Amino acid sequence: MISDQLNDTLIEEIVKGLIGGGSEGIKLVLERLYNASMKIEREQFLGAASHERSKERQGYANGYKPKELQTRMGALSLEVPQVRGLGFYPQSLEKGTRSEKALKLAIAQMYIEGVSTRKVQDITGQLCGYDVSSTQVSRLTQELDEQFGQFRNRPIGEICYLTLDAIYLKIRHNGSVIDMAILLGYGVNTEGRREILGVSASLSEAEVHWREFLQSLQSRGMRGLRLIVSDDHAGLKKARMTVFPSVPWQRCQFHLCQNAQSYAPKKSMRHEIAEVMREILHSPTLEIAQEMKKQAIEKYRKRAPEFAKWLDENIDEGLTVFQFPKEHWKKLRTSNGIERVNREIKRRTKVAVLFPNKESALRLVTGVIIEIHEDWITGRPYLDMSCLLGGCSISD
Repeated sequence: MISDQLNDTLIEEIVKGLIGGGSEGIKLVLERLYNASMKIEREQFLGAASHERSKERQGYANGYKPKELQTRMGALSLEVPQVRGLGFYPQSLEKGTRSEKALKLAIAQMYIEGVSTRKVQDITGQLCGYDVSSTQVSRLTQELDEQFGQFRNRPIGEICYLTLDAIYLKIRHNGSVIDMAILLGYGVNTEGRREILGVSASLSEAEVHWREFLQSLQSRGMRGLRLIVSDDHAGLKKARMTVFPSVPWQRCQFHLCQNAQSYAPKKSMRHEIAEVMREILHSPTLEIAQEMKKQAIEKYRKRAPEFAKWLDENIDEGLTVFQFPKEHWKKLRTSNGIERVNREIKRRTKVAVLFPNKESALRLVTGVIIEIHEDWITGRPYLDMSCLLGGCSISD
């Protein structure tokens, strides 16, 4: 089988292309690598090589279909392996290209709709490697929207932990530039793997938008929720209490510590207050945390009365994690997991700078998060759920 080893002829051709072919040689190398990897994928999918007799065979090859793939190295002429009646399509061709397609579309739309500059035209050429017409934009948009819509609306099963957050991207809206909220949610399923559950583009983080977002997760079958992790945004808090009133909430400890420092009576006390917060939040047990809370309130009742009052009213929201297995505390204390997703989205979207509309922004964000989701769902488990699932769940 080709999946066992690349044949000597292919290796020799690749080496020759790299040594003396220049840019055209690299294109030929890419074409051969793509074609070889797609053929390997088909063999693995079928459980047998072409013309090989095997009890494990799951179907039959059905020739090849030519496809031109636009890349930064120019157009590649590929031969896409076909499978008779089983809906096979090589992931080596698609993986990693969705967000790039979405980025190209975002920039191309700016150019076509007249909201870009000469610089954007240069970027389009560098990213796409060819001029982008309105017809190509329309075709690619329809193709991506169908694929991305399926991902955003796919059914959800049992989710134990849900983390929520939002980022803002600049878009044109009704003739002006606004910061649009991109609402995001990821969960940990019963196998301990993370899934990006949903994304939506909204005018703000108002309660109505977060409520619609949470209700959409619920309508897609999300069930079995034990805990929600987020910051203390007012709109999100109201929406959470409306849609999931009985599900415990863990207030992000990172944001909680930042909030606490704003109640320092003078700048020099901020570090001291941050240390007090960390000591309470990282206590080995809930009982010790509560005792340290009482001591801190008494200590700062006169030195920092506003902080003492705030501590009494807010710290318990950051201690919910103690209700759950100790092995999970580190991953449930904060919303840092989704913050890393946000940073990746920011990194991948900064080239676009300004999106021409909401749909364009949502399209690019979806392309990025699908790639992250696939890495998560196929990688190692994030948490060992055996210590949780033996107990009672909290009804949603």
